[in-house]
Amino acid sequence: MPPQSVLQTCQERIGYFFKNLDLLRLALHHASSATHRRDSNERMEFLGDAVLGLIVCQALYERLPNALEGDMTKVKSTVVSRRVCARVAQQLRLTEGLVLGQGMDNGEHLPPSLAAGVLEAVIAAIYLDGGLEAARRFVLRHMEDELRKATDSGHQFNYKSQLQQWAQRRMNATPFYELLDEKGPDHAKCFEVAVSIAGRQFPSAWGPSKKEAEQKAARLALIALGELSETSPEDGGGPAQSG
Repeated sequence: MPPQSVLQTCQERIGYFFKNLDLLRLALHHASSATHRRDSNERMEFLGDAVLGLIVCQALYERLPNALEGDMTKVKSTVVSRRVCARVAQQLRLTEGLVLGQGMDNGEHLPPSLAAGVLEAVIAAIYLDGGLEAARRFVLRHMEDELRKATDSGHQFNYKSQLQQWAQRRMNATPFYELLDEKGPDHAKCFEVAVSIAGRQFPSAWGPSKKEAEQKAARLALIALGELSETSPEDGGGPAQSG
């Protein structure tokens, strides 16, 4: 188990001081050094993953009031990914206090998945020790940059989301997408979609799937409304050829 000095340093780095220090000890105990896997941090990883997911989902629900479920799912999957969790764990230097089995090095060559796991275990330890609000404060404090970056990149070119936000804000209306035509064989169909808002229909667009055609139609509507310039990046190819 980690010595007292390591536990103290770890608490200072994460900004949380435990009432039950045994929870932190267990969070830093890797399965490779445990006599039985039940005595390692694996169960805490399982719980921490769920707690992290809940906190991120609530943050996205509150910060993106007009985002659709699919949009939020994409952003969430980025924030809670092993790559991001490993990066946050390394920034907090959590792996320096990790107790590993013989032959394992907790230096810079540590696998990212192991670093991500210790972050999840620490989140679980904080949750068990101080409740959901304590875990939320920890996650939002140390993962705010990752959350903001994922939110920005995930919605930068989501034209349907942008159009929906504009329509609800300006007209208290919801965009309506209509399938106008489809052409081609079953294995290579193309779809024509137009969007209308409060009775006003905008130029139609073709795409290799209904979803892509809807995105392109939303982009054309945003251009017509003056919300985008015509030089804004396209989200995939030009209109399909008739035939």
